Amino acid sequence: MGKRKVQAPFFMFNPKSYLYGEDLIAMAQTAEKAAAAHPDVSVFITCPFADLSRVAGITDRVIVTAQHIDGIKPGRGMGHVLPEAVKEAGAVATFLNHAERPLTFEAIIKAMERADELDIVTIVCADSLKEARAIATLKPDIILCEPTELIGTGNTSDASYITATNDAIKAVSPKTLIMQAAGISSAQDVFDVIKLGADGTGCTSGITAAPDPKQMLADMVAAASEAGHSERSSQ
Repeated sequence: MGKRKVQAPFFMFNPKSYLYGEDLIAMAQTAEKAAAAHPDVSVFITCPFADLSRVAGITDRVIVTAQHIDGIKPGRGMGHVLPEAVKEAGAVATFLNHAERPLTFEAIIKAMERADELDIVTIVCADSLKEARAIATLKPDIILCEPTELIGTGNTSDASYITATNDAIKAVSPKTLIMQAAGISSAQDVFDVIKLGADGTGCTSGITAAPDPKQMLADMVAAASEAGHSERSSQ
């Protein structure tokens, strides 16, 4: 069957552990509507493991994403996250090596191998240009370039960092999509970062802490679409 196709531009709503249960379901429904309204944008939503199945059951267009998997196979592994279980629950993508769940390089390799075996899209995080270049050698589907010190600050990566990481990754792994998401807090941030050359972006607290989280999510997906159209028209 192969992996779920991801197109650029893409947008990821990553609520981490801010949302769960009914609140997460409500936002997943909003994400599904936004994906239907902007079919040119691949819309991801990450879920706590306990909510993957419910979110997958009410969405179709949205790319349901696990927050992490471990590079293990069925058998021993108490307390670890089995890739098969995540896929069975409805996840078609997974984050790896997020700043809040860092992995050794060896663990990244093992988890990516398992994800590839199961046709799970890999989103691997890098917190520096040096790490982004190293991870690019593994050829993940997406690399998230996000300096740890900017996460949740509302301050985005500067243009030189975005350009440098984009160029470094594409030089090593041309097919890897690049996500720039540090400090995204408005629809304008989404538009700007994609115009600077990112294939996609995403947001956590800029949505969860917004006065109207549902409207902010819808606005950010719309901004990704607008940036994509603008980029294509200028080529």
